Amino acid sequence: METRALPRKTPARRRPPREMHARRPEDDTPPARHMPRVPHTLVLALGQLRLRPATFFGAATAFFLAVASVTLFGTLIATDAPPAPGGHPSLALLGGAFGEIAVLAALFVVANTLGFAVRQQQRDLALLRAVGATPRQVRRLVRAEVLLLVAVVSPPGWLVGSYGARRFVASLADRGLAAPGIAVPPSPPAMLAGSAVTLLIGAVAAAVAVWRVARARPVEALAGRGLSPVRACAGTLALGGAGTFCAFVSQQAPEKAGQGALLAALMLMMAVALLGPVLAKGAGLLSVPVRAVAPRVGWLADANLRGYAYRLSSAVVPAALLTGLSGTFLFIGATVGRASLAGTALADVDSPGDVWLRQVELVLLACFGGVATVNTLAALTADRRREFALLRLVGATRGQLVRMLAVETLLTALLGVAVGTGVALAAATAFSVTLPGGPLPSVPVGAYLVVLAVAGALTALGVLAAGVRALTGTPVQVATGG
Repeated sequence: METRALPRKTPARRRPPREMHARRPEDDTPPARHMPRVPHTLVLALGQLRLRPATFFGAATAFFLAVASVTLFGTLIATDAPPAPGGHPSLALLGGAFGEIAVLAALFVVANTLGFAVRQQQRDLALLRAVGATPRQVRRLVRAEVLLLVAVVSPPGWLVGSYGARRFVASLADRGLAAPGIAVPPSPPAMLAGSAVTLLIGAVAAAVAVWRVARARPVEALAGRGLSPVRACAGTLALGGAGTFCAFVSQQAPEKAGQGALLAALMLMMAVALLGPVLAKGAGLLSVPVRAVAPRVGWLADANLRGYAYRLSSAVVPAALLTGLSGTFLFIGATVGRASLAGTALADVDSPGDVWLRQVELVLLACFGGVATVNTLAALTADRRREFALLRLVGATRGQLVRMLAVETLLTALLGVAVGTGVALAAATAFSVTLPGGPLPSVPVGAYLVVLAVAGALTALGVLAAGVRALTGTPVQVATGG
């Protein structure tokens, strides 16, 4: 019987894999097939905001202050007002000067609070990178979070800014700095400018905050690293630029040097924020006497502070901001008073109207600094719930943890006050050398002790209140994520 060979099946030809998108040099992970586009990115961003409300509350408050401040001073610029009596600055000029200060303060505070929020999301963002998200998609997610926060805080910020503009103009009129009876209607362009400027500030801060985690490899982002060379270089350049600007301010006339000293303080604070993890190592020196008095609790607090330099720098910078900016204003005011007593003519700096305007600037900056201090410290402490639970599982009592938090609060406040005082002295010295009576600025001891007490109280409020709440619940449930 004749047999026939069965025909051989030719294997089906595989289709070449389709090119999903062009690879970029910075994308060291496979392209994302199912990563969402913009609408779904907003959903992811909303999920992050709902998952970490305490983390984002500080950034939201900073955005609110930014919208309200820019709306307030933008309304002054848009108000049609007659010339100010007695040759005082017009509303438009005051709005521009105060608005510049508000934008600089908002940029600093938003960068600090948003950077903290991004660091709290570092593990989540690293996991997204591990499953295929590109750096561009991670940056888009953080920008979506900024957009949602600004959208939420804009309406109340508009209302507060418009009301504040009316009250500010009325106070100017009461002191003879503006014509009486000026109508200050709400200004839609100023409101839109408040949201637009705040959104721009948030975008810049987000780009800086997410740069490292977006470009790092997923494993590196999950593990975390120390101070990056880019940040160290940027901090060194910022410190050098602030020193150069202080030298420039010292060569100006006293009227110009006063405003320049405030800008110098902000520049120094920016350098402090960038070099915060390096400065945080100073906690080891401050903890020596504490460890001598309370060895166990002091050692544990010192180990926590020095072991988490980024966490400590996030806590120190807001306290330093509040102390540094407030101290700069107080030192400049006291130095001006000393020069006036010596017979130096400083009518444009030491007039009652100018003193009141400086007090308004101080209140504005104190609001930014106080909000940054309380919110950042509260969110930072609340995020340590699992850490506290693990310490309780290995034998620590709630009383010991509360005492540890008290020691950490003391060391954080001392370090923040020391850094802020150094910033204030450097900026005020750049102004004081332009006046006769010695190169060192005058320090009003009583008023400055009040500033130190406020900074310490806000630090204690942010840490201890959130810490006591974080110690609630059974350790097993908290440690296992229950």
